[in-house]
Amino acid sequence: MTTAGTSPKREQAPTGQGDSPGDSAPEYARSTAKKTGAEIVWDVLASEGVDVVFGYPGGAIMPIYNALHQRPIRHVLVRHEQGAAHMADGYARASGKVGVCLATSGPGATNLVTGIATAMLDSTPLVCITGQVSSTLLGSDAFQELDITGVTLPITKHNYLVTRAEDIAPTLREAFFIARSGRPGPVLVDITKDAQQATASIESRPRPVRLPGHRPAHHPSAEDLTRAAELIAAAERPLIFAGHGIIKAEASAQLMELVEKTGIPVASTLLGLGGFPAMHPLSLGMMGMHGEAWVNTAIQESDLLIALGMRFDDRVTGNLKTYARKARKIHVEIDPSELNKNVQVDVALAGELRRTLTDLIPRVAQRTCTPWVQHIQSLKSSSAARDIQYMPHNGRLHAAHVIHDLWWLTRGKALMVTDVGQHQMWEAQYYRHERPRQLITSGGLGTMGFALPAAMGAHLAQPGEEVWVVVGDGGFQMSAAELSTCAQEGIKLHVAIINNGYLGMVRQLQQFFYENRYTATPLLNPDFVKLAEAHGLNGLRVTRREQIPEAVAQARASACTTVIDFRVEQEDSVYPMVPSGADLDEMIRRPQDDSEVCAISPWNSGAV
Repeated sequence: MTTAGTSPKREQAPTGQGDSPGDSAPEYARSTAKKTGAEIVWDVLASEGVDVVFGYPGGAIMPIYNALHQRPIRHVLVRHEQGAAHMADGYARASGKVGVCLATSGPGATNLVTGIATAMLDSTPLVCITGQVSSTLLGSDAFQELDITGVTLPITKHNYLVTRAEDIAPTLREAFFIARSGRPGPVLVDITKDAQQATASIESRPRPVRLPGHRPAHHPSAEDLTRAAELIAAAERPLIFAGHGIIKAEASAQLMELVEKTGIPVASTLLGLGGFPAMHPLSLGMMGMHGEAWVNTAIQESDLLIALGMRFDDRVTGNLKTYARKARKIHVEIDPSELNKNVQVDVALAGELRRTLTDLIPRVAQRTCTPWVQHIQSLKSSSAARDIQYMPHNGRLHAAHVIHDLWWLTRGKALMVTDVGQHQMWEAQYYRHERPRQLITSGGLGTMGFALPAAMGAHLAQPGEEVWVVVGDGGFQMSAAELSTCAQEGIKLHVAIINNGYLGMVRQLQQFFYENRYTATPLLNPDFVKLAEAHGLNGLRVTRREQIPEAVAQARASACTTVIDFRVEQEDSVYPMVPSGADLDEMIRRPQDDSEVCAISPWNSGAV
């Protein structure tokens, strides 16, 4: 944490993508016009290209809100500060820009914490601005005083306490630089009330940001790149892992070039879905705890893993002692601390992913992997491995029906935002994501209540997109108050509640590992249709699969947000499932005695 009011004077400037400039920067004049610290906040936000912020006012941040008057930046009034952080997160993920949220001191600031941690675990660039009591009151336990910089120290890339108006502009510019450079993440700027009210001059042409100790992104050596290319040439059973970094680095084109040159099939992490087109013949789908069974089996049989922008977390690897023991490993990652952290690799390439792939591809020999691809196809075709291609036909509505039919009815083109739980995994399995930033979800922290506010931010970032929210009945109620924000702001979403009357993923764990003791998992839900209507929105209920097309058509025709209550089978489970601590290929499979092959739509050519 940096205290801007007492730290040494810094060189200040607007943020920019990439590395800090050199030492030949020109002189920059300071404007003679003085502005309040609050006015400076909005000036800097505008100069950083911010067009919308999400927040909730309060006493310690009132000067900033007062200065918003007649500014060109849109403010979205949330119903809970956690929603503000999630909206900023969804905006950032959908746009690739920095998301901005505001809150007052004390409880307003602490309500941001879960959203900040969500962004930190998923590498989302946020700038979170909080009001603080006046500097003369710091440390006195004043009303709504809280050390929010101390609270957020473990869940931010950096944070600041600003006590002087003249430090606001350089601090905010540093915050934007830090949020978007290297591995992106959240930065918090806490500004005392007297700093907001005091006046200061501001540089009309601010300097480039130079941070003490800042190290530009590494770049792999030619020797390491050549070694990686040699491993790729020698491998007989290689796999490429597409992680979230592919999307963050906008490296999908480079990934496609590598795949088409080598013929190596691609498996995706949850957050990497969309980084490589799901319908491509060499797309395998999702790996890991609830990934496709044939993918997990192929990983255990592979002799080379090329991991791009992912961190080998526990949901991907299973038991580390037995994980891909036959495979050499190449790991490309912008954050050097992730290299050799969970999995020891043969070639560690620390660097910006798009540039690294651009330099690696010319060194890689043209090749094919036809026998290996055919073997993976045989794994997929075997009845024991086709968990996801089956769905029950007992006459009741299942979540798999809902997600598959949403994919079909939207032609796979919708921007999907999911919450956390069973529905999240079903969406990842049954909706084929064809492009980057098409799926927004909380992967690292696993935050229930994320989807609805995140989708609102995504809608404002991409107003031309058809945005669908897939959420469980439990998670929906954690942020359902933001329906009021949808109504007030004129935000149109399609909300699909997968309503099974349980905290579904917890119930599944109780079924598999706790002798079917459903303790504290059944839900007594409100009438979601009436709840939507009470907010002036559209509400629908679906109980049979044949009702889905009409419900989707009504949602699309509506001028406002539509909430669809899908009453699905209560005790359905997500298959396959790798139990915690088990080997990656030790999966719980779907019982096959009451299933039928999922109807695959005609335009689905079928990937590997």
